[in-house]
Amino acid sequence: MRLRQSLPLLVAAALAGSAALLPTPALAASAVTVAAPATAGHSPTTPVRAAAAPTPFGAEIAAPASSEEMGRPAAPLPPALLGHALQPAGTAVQTAPDQGAAPAAPHSLAAQAPAAASCTPADFGSRSGADLVSFVQGSTTDCVKTLYNVTGTDAGRIFKQSQMLTVANAFRAQAANYTGDNTTNVLQLVLFLRAGYYVQSNNASAVGPYDATLTSAVKAGLDAFLASPHRTDVSDANGSVLSEVLILTDSADLQAQYLNVYKQVLNSYDNSYNAFPKMVGAVNAVLWAPLWRANWNPAYVSAVTADPSVTTTLAAFAQNHKDLLTTANAFLDVNAGNDLARTAGDGGSIEAFAKPLVKQVLDTTPISGAVGKLYVYTAYNANQYDKAQCSYYGTCDLPGKLTAAVLPATLVCDNRTIRAEALSPADLATVCASLRGEDGFFHKLVQDNGPIPGQYGKTLTLAVFSSQDDYKTYSWAIYGNSTDNGGETIMDVTDPANQPVSVMYQKSWNDGFPANVWNLNHEYTHYLDNIYDMKGDFTTEISVPDIWWIEGVAEYESYAYRGTTDTQAMTEAATHRYKLSTVFQNTYANSDTVRTYPWGYLAVRYMFEKHPADVRAMLGHFRTGDYQGGYAVYNGLGTSYDADFDAWLNTCAAGACYADGPTALFGQSVDGATVTLTDKSIESNSSATLSSWHWTFGDGTSSDERNPAHTYAAPGTYTVALTVTDSAGRTASTPSSVTVTTGGTLPTCTDPRTDALGQNCSRPNQARTAGALDYFYVYLPAGTTTLKVSTSGGTGNASLYYNPDTWASPSAYTASSTNPGTAQTLTVTNTTAGYRYISLYANTDFSGVTVSTRY
Repeated sequence: MRLRQSLPLLVAAALAGSAALLPTPALAASAVTVAAPATAGHSPTTPVRAAAAPTPFGAEIAAPASSEEMGRPAAPLPPALLGHALQPAGTAVQTAPDQGAAPAAPHSLAAQAPAAASCTPADFGSRSGADLVSFVQGSTTDCVKTLYNVTGTDAGRIFKQSQMLTVANAFRAQAANYTGDNTTNVLQLVLFLRAGYYVQSNNASAVGPYDATLTSAVKAGLDAFLASPHRTDVSDANGSVLSEVLILTDSADLQAQYLNVYKQVLNSYDNSYNAFPKMVGAVNAVLWAPLWRANWNPAYVSAVTADPSVTTTLAAFAQNHKDLLTTANAFLDVNAGNDLARTAGDGGSIEAFAKPLVKQVLDTTPISGAVGKLYVYTAYNANQYDKAQCSYYGTCDLPGKLTAAVLPATLVCDNRTIRAEALSPADLATVCASLRGEDGFFHKLVQDNGPIPGQYGKTLTLAVFSSQDDYKTYSWAIYGNSTDNGGETIMDVTDPANQPVSVMYQKSWNDGFPANVWNLNHEYTHYLDNIYDMKGDFTTEISVPDIWWIEGVAEYESYAYRGTTDTQAMTEAATHRYKLSTVFQNTYANSDTVRTYPWGYLAVRYMFEKHPADVRAMLGHFRTGDYQGGYAVYNGLGTSYDADFDAWLNTCAAGACYADGPTALFGQSVDGATVTLTDKSIESNSSATLSSWHWTFGDGTSSDERNPAHTYAAPGTYTVALTVTDSAGRTASTPSSVTVTTGGTLPTCTDPRTDALGQNCSRPNQARTAGALDYFYVYLPAGTTTLKVSTSGGTGNASLYYNPDTWASPSAYTASSTNPGTAQTLTVTNTTAGYRYISLYANTDFSGVTVSTRY
């Protein structure tokens, strides 16, 4: 994956992938926007705030799926997007209107809402007074969340101040009798108010102004709610409502009024909350909404100046909950450090009060190791928002300090400097030798005439972290890159000051790369390609659909240079999924990882093998910056090569794409906690024979048997890797995931999308308020005959629905289980390949429910 500068808008596009491949039941995420950082020379008596108020947050949404196999083609992130407040895994916050959030059926959640006959903007905009309140509360929370995306006339009709006042007054009337859950559907009122502030901030001319009358009405509702005795209940039912109420204090710019509430929420937290994810979310709501963003607000800064004890609360939280840093709730402790450091940037007496607390956190937190994340985020934000005190904090050259601590091993390899966390001297030499050899392979492949004249960046830094976790913790703070990927190359050949860098990490299992550095040769190809083949910065390069080349040549060279088989590409070849003319139109916006990488590999390999003159003609244009001319070379082919490419795919899948020598292949069968592995490796175009096999099972154990069986001590998904060696001493490695179960307990599904189910896995701790739907989908591969869906555990009453064609609901299903309580089971037979849709409908509030799929 390659990054270039000057590409700020491509991050979200790349995340979207191919819309046809996955259903879209949640709003698309966008980049998080935060207040501008302090400048280095601000006066210590001047509060540091953004020039304008940040836009209120939108709805909590499902985070886009991410994969370590996939990188993001975007510019290095700007400072405001680095070190920002964290969310729980699998969640994000909408920060920009999503015009594509309400697609037509079958992908419309609103169309499936069972509690209301309809859920359209007109349903809300045509109502007022008690009728509006009744309709809002009669709608599902999913329905109300669709309002975050209304614009224009709809926005004005729904969210003009008179409508907001009506709902705010209803909120105040009901809040005093809050029951600790959403039995009365008070949450829908809060969501409506939050949506109003969000929509008005993005559509001020259509909605009109909001004045002090509305602020007073919302504050009255907040006061009533926060004074209710059930507001402090430690439960998921309360947490789901409380979280939205706390964010509303930020949306309404009332942060200064609720410092004591924020302190109470933080001071009350202990590890007993961890059993209730929604309550943990409510604690985090304080950290990532008002306390992270409010420093733009003069009233908030004045309140903290008068009573800075919230700063003490943040410092105590960060110090007292470091045990969280090795858990899934690490975001709580990190966000406390974030907020503390940012508060110091408010200047004056606040800075004087906060400085020693920030320094104490930094001085008592190791830079590296299990708790290093707290140091990195706190230091980064201290450096950004209180830059004038960087000497006091010891953060003036934070990238240099982190590099020295985390990437101590260094080797200068010609024009390359390798910085590594855990590579031994022998490993460093192996990496250097691999890169040196790749130079000659690349030049022979592309037949260049030397570096493109007038471009910069002839030296390269390669940074290698020891694990994906360390990559995610440190890389962004050192190099400014996104880390939701498997490695990045950042360079701008038009900038004489830019230092190209490839950032990557070592895999925890053998995947056949030199020194186990994941994507080493792929990323290095990107660097070479930009120096010798592609003139200009990345924005210029992707001005035409040429991702089939950019990513395809990196994949092809990585495998061909190492003499290894791209087994995924061979598998894809057998599917005939895409025509060559389709792959030629690849962009980062229209292609998922399969279309980008294995199909890019196949297209580039085919063109080199069958039509090298076309490749040379295309590169001749690219090297002069004539991207339209290069595009015309292959776009002008139309569909003329499609039939031959299709026939070539058959040959590839049949064995022509095997690399000479060994290829590691294996099958698996699972019975409970035991997996039986069957070697299917082959030796191609060689007189050598396979001579040894080495398996690692992903749990710290290994075997040298050819066809071992392994029993796991705990259920879960593990990476099994097979390395085969032939009689000539050549090796090949292939990993694959294995999911095992014990005692009927299924492991948690591993897909980053939290609404994705899978083969023999589960999604625990599901919770919804009465009237809401919990949506899921599962992809059934060809050959599946039976799908069993079940729910268990937790409290409340939830019915289970299944639909093979569209989002399942009480009004759209072909199979269901509606027993009292949460124990439901349904079985579907004679299934075919494709997506299937499942939902849990909350007859009453439910929480702690596990949804499982077996097939």
